[in-house]
Amino acid sequence: MLDIPNPISNLQMELLKVYASGVPDEWLPEIKEMLARFLLEKARNEADSIWQSKGYSQNNIEQWLKKA
Repeated sequence: MLDIPNPISNLQMELLKVYASGVPDEWLPEIKEMLARFLLEKARNEADSIWQSKGYSQNNIEQWLKKA
């Protein structure tokens, strides 16, 4: 038996399920914004975690700006 990878992601599958139920067009901008906010929050949390793990501070930013 061949192991064929799924051509779409798990997120795409879930969105297809939602859209298959008949989402009104006027909901689409709100859903798009909700997804964007969710992903932005995840990215910010990851950036904060990296920032803290490296021990960065406002002083680092000021030094980087002076070098630029």
